[in-house]
Parts: sequence; C-alpha cells; structure tokens
Amino acid sequence: MIHSQETKQAAAFSSARIRHPVIQGMARSKYLYAIFFIPFCYYVIFHYWPMYGIIIAFKDYNIVKGISGSPWVGFHHFEKFLKDPYFWKLIRNTLLINIYELIWAFPAPIVLALMLNELKNQAFKRIVQSISYLPHFISTVVVCGMIANFLSSDGLINQVIQWLGFEPVKFLMLPEWFRTIFVASGIWQSVGWGSIIYLAALTGVDVELYDAAKIDGANRWHQLLSITLPSIAPTISIMMILNLGRLMSVGFEKIILLYNGSTYETADVISTFVYRRGLLGSDFSYATAVELFQAIVGLVLLYTANKASKKISQTSLW
Repeated sequence: MIHSQETKQAAAFSSARIRHPVIQGMARSKYLYAIFFIPFCYYVIFHYWPMYGIIIAFKDYNIVKGISGSPWVGFHHFEKFLKDPYFWKLIRNTLLINIYELIWAFPAPIVLALMLNELKNQAFKRIVQSISYLPHFISTVVVCGMIANFLSSDGLINQVIQWLGFEPVKFLMLPEWFRTIFVASGIWQSVGWGSIIYLAALTGVDVELYDAAKIDGANRWHQLLSITLPSIAPTISIMMILNLGRLMSVGFEKIILLYNGSTYETADVISTFVYRRGLLGSDFSYATAVELFQAIVGLVLLYTANKASKKISQTSLW
C-alpha cells in the first residue's frame, strides 16, 4: 500500500514537472536549443575560458611551470609599461588613428545611406549597394596587396602623378602618409557594409511625416534635417558609443601588413606592440598586461560614453 502511494506521488511529481511552463517551452523549442548549443560551446571554449589566462598579467609567466605554477609579481608589468618611454608614442598613434576614423570614417556610411535613401531608381540603387558592399568581403591581405601595388613607386597613383608633371611619391615609406592611407582604405572597405544599419533605420521612418512636411512647403534639405536625421539619431548614438569604446583599440593585422621600419613613428600602435612583445618576443606576461590595460581603458571609455549619451539624448546601450 505504502509503495503504491509513493509510486503515485512520484508519478504526480513527474507529471507536474512536465507540465511546468519552462519545461514545456524547452521541449517545444528543443531544435532551437540544439542549434544554439554549438555557438554557445564556441563562445565558452574560445572566448570565456581563455579569460582565465588574464592572470598571467600579474605573474612572471613561465611555460614550463604553467599558469598556476608561475610566481606572482602583482602590478609589475603594468608599472613597467607605464614607465616605458615608448608608452606615450603608442597611446598617441592609437588615439590619432581612431580619432581620424571617428571624424572621417564614422559619418561616411551615414552619408551613403542618406544618399541611397534619396534614390528613386530601385535598380540603380541595388547596383550601387552591391558595389559598395563588395570591398567588405575582400580579405585584409588582398586589400593591403592592392594598396601596395597602387601606391608603389611605379604604381597607378604615381603614374598619374608623373603624367601631371610631378615627382613620384613613396607613400608607404613616408610616416606622414600612413594614417591617411590607413583611414582612407578603411572607409573604402567598410562604408558600404556600415550603411546597412542606417538603411535599416531609415526604413522605419514614417512616410506620412514626409507627406506632411511637403504640404507645409519643406524641401528635401528641410526634410533631411527635420525628419530623417532626428529619426535615425538613436541609431547614430548607439554606433557612436560603440566607436568611442574602441577608441584605444586598432586591429593589428592591417597595420602589420602595411607598416615598415620607416613608418613606425606614426604606424606603431598598442596592438602591434603587443604582437611583437607577446608572439615574437615571447614576453607573454608583459604583452597580456598591456592588452589588459587597453581593455580596461576601453571599458571605461564605453561606460563614460554610454552614461553621457543617456544623460544628453536619453539613448544608451543599457
């Protein structure tokens, strides 16, 4: 009798669990969870678990002893980097490249999206969009190879310069030209792809607002300033916050492929310095400390920009 009652209670408890909304929802969406499982494992294994290695920034890391066996040195590597005479040059180069990109590259996709939005010929609009998207899918190595060929002493650009009667310019050997080349090529490579976000935002603008503005006598320019830009202002604010958070970060791949000894003065940034000290120099603890310093500064910038945007425009990431 007792055994029968226990069996009934267990069955009732089991059926109650099955009827629970969370369990039922997971059962209905089991295939979605199965699809989610692979990217979840990817991020855990390749993005979150490696964060454990950050502690070598506070250790004198030795490959033989491993992470746990290496002795602690505290903030020694951070102090060493901050006292390095090369520190300010790295900060300056990193900031200047990002500031130039913020000035020139950030508004470029907004302008392109606004121009595409004004096109009435849909066929021509799709052709322009496709052509502007294509550079995004070209490998960085190929892009740098194209830049080197176009800007070489006997490249297309110098041939045009000589045809105009001027002396050829060794663009890739002059430090004052590096930032211009880097930012300009970045705009060409990303302007089309970046405009997708703003084009999507423009589709959400109420068409009736434009009709009302036309009745009031507003021309295209007035409609742009009074309706279009204010409507996509939240999207612009979010993208600005994200860009400000990356103000201390520049990808090292393109710079390594373009710079040389004569352009170190303006081309060498924190990420390339980390690459040389960490991978080429095998100074893993020092390189990790520098990268962690860069990440912390980026986090502070992101938090500050988000808080300022929330206070000024009521738009924020969180």
